[in-house]
Amino acid sequence: MSEQPPIAEIAVDKTNLYREETFSDLKVASIRQLTPVHADGSVDESRETKFIGETTLMSQRGPLPVQALIEAKSLSEAFDQFPEAVNQAVEQMIDQARELQRQEASRIVVPGQMPAGGKIIAG
Repeated sequence: MSEQPPIAEIAVDKTNLYREETFSDLKVASIRQLTPVHADGSVDESRETKFIGETTLMSQRGPLPVQALIEAKSLSEAFDQFPEAVNQAVEQMIDQARELQRQEASRIVVPGQMPAGGKIIAG
């Protein structure tokens, strides 16, 4: 199990608060704009606004949600950079999947140990 603190020990980091707004073209692109704020809700000008692009791509195994951090100074700039950010995120996902496949293929199989997939094949 994960090492999560008991609920009574959870504390909100009041120095790292953001107001979240979502903007969408109602077709393929959604961008979450995270504006840094103080605990009273006023904008924290000392920190930069963050933009996260989101879309869903169709794959052979069904819908695949994709998120990408977009380095932008404005919402308009974030929408302009959206396609490239999503493409980079997809490339990273593909690279990670290939690495997992490579690791699985190079795994040493010990006699008597269950192979991947959980079935023992009698010979």
